Amino acid sequence: MCNAVTDQAPRGMRYHIALVGRRNAGKSSLLNLLTGQAVSIVSDTAGTTTDAVNKPFELLPLGPVTFIDTAGIDDEGELGELRVAATHKALNRADMALYVVDEQGITAPDRAFIEQQLALGLPMLLVFNKTDLQSPSEADLAWCQSHQLPVELASSVAGQGRTMICQTLYQLAPEELKAKPNLAADCYGPGDTIVCVVPIDMAAPKGRLILPQVQILREALDNNATALICKETELAQTLAMLRRPPALVVTDAQAIKTVAPLVPDSVPLTTFSSLFARFKGELRPMVEGAYALDKLKDGDRILIAEACSHHVQDEDIGRVKLPALVRQYSGKALEFDVVAGHDFPDDLESYALVLHCGACMFNRAEMVRRLRECQRRGVPITNYGVAIARVQGVMPRVVAPLLAHAS
Repeated sequence: MCNAVTDQAPRGMRYHIALVGRRNAGKSSLLNLLTGQAVSIVSDTAGTTTDAVNKPFELLPLGPVTFIDTAGIDDEGELGELRVAATHKALNRADMALYVVDEQGITAPDRAFIEQQLALGLPMLLVFNKTDLQSPSEADLAWCQSHQLPVELASSVAGQGRTMICQTLYQLAPEELKAKPNLAADCYGPGDTIVCVVPIDMAAPKGRLILPQVQILREALDNNATALICKETELAQTLAMLRRPPALVVTDAQAIKTVAPLVPDSVPLTTFSSLFARFKGELRPMVEGAYALDKLKDGDRILIAEACSHHVQDEDIGRVKLPALVRQYSGKALEFDVVAGHDFPDDLESYALVLHCGACMFNRAEMVRRLRECQRRGVPITNYGVAIARVQGVMPRVVAPLLAHAS
């Protein structure tokens, strides 16, 4: 059931599976067994794996996944503490953990770590590795059963356990992952036409579209709909040439102020970023978070959170345009901090609002965990597209088509 990658699915569309455990439990050997490739360096020396190793793979019938090989949870010393912190950070973007124990069985540190992750709601499969040396004890199996923790046996040396681990990983995957992904397809039907509005400015990548635009277009093709694409300056002409109104218009959030008056009220209108707020996380909390824009005070700090690192340009949406819009809308003297990639601050309570990008480079698990962490700490969080729609006065219209189909 495990095959090599046949095509490169976007990183944010992959199911992330972290291999976790003590040093020298055989995590790297198990990863090599699962993939049939020498992905990770294997050594008898404890602590060989330092930084997390990502391996894209095709786990059939589940589809594209990313295995994350992590450092041991019992690493020691100053560098060891940093490696353990990196392991926890990797778990923040994991959909599931594959916890590996060796011939020692489940030790006290294993139990503490597993119980902590289960309490956080992380699905987990425990693998007794090195069964060529020692079979799992009845006490360990009973402990797993009491924690409703699924178990598989493996021996990387003997090449055993690969098929059953792959099958169990598929069985444990959430139904939404096994289902056909839905970005906007619930807003139109086969034979319908959708129009995508894509402004071309200095921030637009040369010679290509950005990932959300590509995914919306491809989804339309997969669902037997017709997708048209134009700039905001050609939208009126594009709508006029259609024999019947489009089922949906999707625009870049930055152009919503220009686009909204051109689209009849009877035609559903939304933004790429708002679609991703629903696709990568949950839309309703993002809509609720946008109302925090009306309550900002002088001196408030706002966190700009970007999923990807990129070269900052004069018209950068997160670092230039959005802060300017928010300052103009609120009329307040505000401070903005920026984090990129998997970095997320520990001092969330110091922020009045988190403004998050569309998270097209994240998997859903990482975005949902960020959303939950903000909710737990009482910090409003919203999405670029939803925030822009709010400050431009069109948020109800932009989110209406999506909330109508939200679960």
